[in-house]
Amino acid sequence: MPERKTVRRAQKSKTPSTRAGAYVHEEIEHVRKGKHGARSAKQAIAIGLSKARRAGVKVPARPGKKAPKTSARKANPVRSRATRKALKREGTAAASHRALSRQAEGSARRRGTANLRRAAAKAVRTKGAKGRHDAAVKAAKTRAGGAS
Repeated sequence: MPERKTVRRAQKSKTPSTRAGAYVHEEIEHVRKGKHGARSAKQAIAIGLSKARRAGVKVPARPGKKAPKTSARKANPVRSRATRKALKREGTAAASHRALSRQAEGSARRRGTANLRRAAAKAVRTKGAKGRHDAAVKAAKTRAGGAS
């Protein structure tokens, strides 16, 4: 069940993708806090999108894939419990900045060069001054051959 603040944040958003983003963000936070784990960043995102769809957000299906036919079926409690238990056994590294960055880059690369550039430009904008400085220092060290 999504948290109240997530539902409120999603309702404020205008587009379905930013609405779904609120649910994905909540799921990433759950993994980071250790509420449950995930095997990969992709799985954590998928759980968030699933929650968004259940909340009525019109999230489009992946390109080239048909959306599953949804029926108003009651969730099987045994299966639900098994899924929750399995997620609790997984680690929290899937929600690390590095894992999410890798996932975003790979996703953008699959969508083409222009998209990759756009994703990189946005990452630079959201990084902040200190983040850009740290990245520049790291790049300089790498160019120098790792000698520090």
